[in-house]
This record gives sequence, structure tokens and C-alpha cells, in this order.
Amino acid sequence: MGLVFARLSLCVSLSLSVACGGTKAPEAPAAENQSEEAPPPSADSAEDAKPAPTAESAGSSTSIPTECAKKGAICSPDPQFVKRLCNGKFPSIGLYLFSNPKWTRGYLTRRTKAWNASGGASDSGWVEFDEEVLILYARVADAGGMQVSGAGGSFDALRWDGSCVTLQSEEVTTTKAPSPKYPPIDFRYLDDDTQEALRKDEKLNKAWQERRKECKGATSGDVSLKCVKADDALTKSVIAFVRGGGSIPEPKKLP
Repeated sequence: MGLVFARLSLCVSLSLSVACGGTKAPEAPAAENQSEEAPPPSADSAEDAKPAPTAESAGSSTSIPTECAKKGAICSPDPQFVKRLCNGKFPSIGLYLFSNPKWTRGYLTRRTKAWNASGGASDSGWVEFDEEVLILYARVADAGGMQVSGAGGSFDALRWDGSCVTLQSEEVTTTKAPSPKYPPIDFRYLDDDTQEALRKDEKLNKAWQERRKECKGATSGDVSLKCVKADDALTKSVIAFVRGGGSIPEPKKLP
């Protein structure tokens, strides 16, 4: 009896010592996994993490377009650039774009009132019959041919003076005019780099000096007939220089 009691007491004591001793619980396996260093992301995964460019960001640029925005009968700059361009007037950019033979030319089929549907300012007055323009943006589906006239819709176009004009499809054609016309170009409003490049041409510089002598700083109002003729001659020299392949530097001031 005593022996049995002693054995029971011993078992109880051992059980209590185990329970009260607070043996340490095993750590969760996750702790070991966290101590392991994760492998660095691969180049492919880093590239995939980049947000996809939006249409607006793709159209934004720090330079003037030199290639067609899309394939088709009409070669024109990026629409986002055109939108910014037609919100103002940029004479130097006008010359720079006209110096690129890739852009589609248009020619007025009639004398048309100048207006700009894109929201920017446009010169008051008229766009003359046979005036040469650059087709910037078509608000119609591509007709599948170079003939614009009669296709329906309207077009935003760039004039030689750097201003935009909106033309109905029946007002413009891509059939080259026998003697393409152009608006006056105010030499004073061209960028300094553009003026310098133009005046390197001997004939053009002579026209500039003649205009300076005859107009004596006058730009409008009561000017002499000689001043008017000298002004026209300077514009003609600028157009001839660009059409003849003369180099125009890329303007620093962008829309």
C-alpha cells in the first residue's frame, strides 16, 4: 500500500514539474523562411512593372516630329503635337516643317476665309486660291488616295507663316498648283537661330538689307511703296530658300 502511494506521488510530482516548468514551444516554420533573403527581381519583371504609356504621354515630345504619325495617303505629324501647335502661332516651326518634304502638301481650290477650329488664334483675312499648306489633321476617314477634294469632312492645315487654318475638304486638294502661293512672313518674329541661318544665304541677306533700308523699322501703317515691295521680296526669298532645300535649324521654342 505504501509502495503504491509512493509511486503515485512520484508520478504526480513529475507531471507537475513538466507543466510548471514552461517548456519552450517550437517556433513556427515561417520564421525560418523569413530569414532567407528573397532573390532580386529580374530585368523582365522590373520592365513588366512599369506602367504602360498612355496615348497622351506617347504624343508628348521634346522635339518636333519628323516622321509620319501613321501610314496612309496623308503624312502628317503626331496629333498631340498638332493640337499644341494649332493653339498658337509659331513662325519658325512653320518654316521648319515646310522644309521637310515628307509632309503632305495641300493647295487651295478657292479663296477662303481664314479660321481655326482647333481653338488657337488665326490670322484675320483670307487664304488665297492656290496657296500651299501642310495637311496636319484630317477629321475624316482616309479616302485611300492622295486626292483630298470631295472626300467630305474638314482638315487642319499649317500655313507658311506658322498659323493654322481649318479647311473644308472641297477647299483643298493635293494636286499641286502651277504656282503655289504663300502668306507674308514677318522676319522679325522668327527665332534668332532661324534668322541667322537664313541670312547666311547671300541673296536672302541682300533682300533683308534692302527691306531694312526701305522700311526704316516700320512694320505697318503708313509705309512707302518701296517698303511694301521690299517686304514682299524678303518673304519671296525666304520661301525660295526653304523650297530650294535650305537648312532650317530646329526651333528651341516648342508648342
